[in-house]
Amino acid sequence: MPRSRRPHPARAARSARRLLAVALALGLLAVAACSSSGGGAGGDGGDGTADGGARDVTLMLNWTPNAQHAGIYAADALGYYEDAGIDLTIVEPADTGVEPVVAQGDADFGIAQAESLLPARAAGVPVVSIATLLPHNDSSLMALADSGITRPRDLEGRTYGGYGGALETELVKRLVECDGGDPDRVEFVEVGNVDYLTGMQRGRFDFAWVFNGWDALAAEEVQGVAVTTIPFIDHLDCIPDWYTPLLLTSESMIEDDPELVRDFLAATARGYELAVADPQQAADLLLDAVPELDRDLVEASTAYHASRFIEPGQGWGHQEAPVWSAFGDFLVEAGLLDEPVDTDAAFTDDLLPAGAAAGAGGGAGAGGATTTTAGGA
Repeated sequence: MPRSRRPHPARAARSARRLLAVALALGLLAVAACSSSGGGAGGDGGDGTADGGARDVTLMLNWTPNAQHAGIYAADALGYYEDAGIDLTIVEPADTGVEPVVAQGDADFGIAQAESLLPARAAGVPVVSIATLLPHNDSSLMALADSGITRPRDLEGRTYGGYGGALETELVKRLVECDGGDPDRVEFVEVGNVDYLTGMQRGRFDFAWVFNGWDALAAEEVQGVAVTTIPFIDHLDCIPDWYTPLLLTSESMIEDDPELVRDFLAATARGYELAVADPQQAADLLLDAVPELDRDLVEASTAYHASRFIEPGQGWGHQEAPVWSAFGDFLVEAGLLDEPVDTDAAFTDDLLPAGAAAGAGGGAGAGGATTTTAGGA
């Protein structure tokens, strides 16, 4: 498995504070107040090119391509964006993070995560989540099966390997304490972008924060190494759920060119519906676009995600206001945000295809427009 192709939940958390510093240095508060051009990198206000051709749109990924992006690559390969009048360019992320790039209009859309979007908004970066790629966080703590780790309190006396971020530390400590363990007995070491499985096998650390649908699959189904996981979703009595990854755009794009946002989301939704219905085809299309990916891992991961991209009874991309507010509260309680953020303004379902919006339990878009409909989870 090419190591550089692994999505890292902990890396995103670590980069959040660096993103704030960059955002402030770039003067994005002024961007929020003064930007009126709209249209982002496409720059055409949603009306296409001068001759009525396709609209140029740039999407910045949160990490290098992986199965979480399968619906996007499927939509691109099958012409769904072209059908919507969009000429899509997909780019890998900037060192400064996705949020500042989208806020400045250097990309029209981006993929990020709630743990970076909320701090960005707290710093005045005018970006809004417009859809989630996964309705639930797929994160887990992973350890070797023979480690004896089966539950959070088993992490006492063990070593965590990660990026050294405050969110990592807070999550691990809360999980251990909530399960009756002593969080002060967990050791934390900063290891960065390493092969976690190899690091555990060599005894450098005992467990790491990973995505179930990538690292855990790579270990067990591709490399044949038995691992055990502690899924975050199984411990929502201790820590919150949150949206990672998600699609975002700028407030100015939503205000100035909502039709382009609707068209982009409708085409993207078609791609994810294909990934749900035919994960093998989605894997093949992703591999056609990014042939250096490990085929066995991509096929296993797209199959894994097929039942997880869309919440039963909801449309693709749907977000819940209580999920956002609970995660925002958690960040404040943990000292990761200095003060509360208006989480209702951080997301909107209003521009999703009708199937997603119909299931909304309430949310607000840029400018504070709130949608409340029946059927929320």
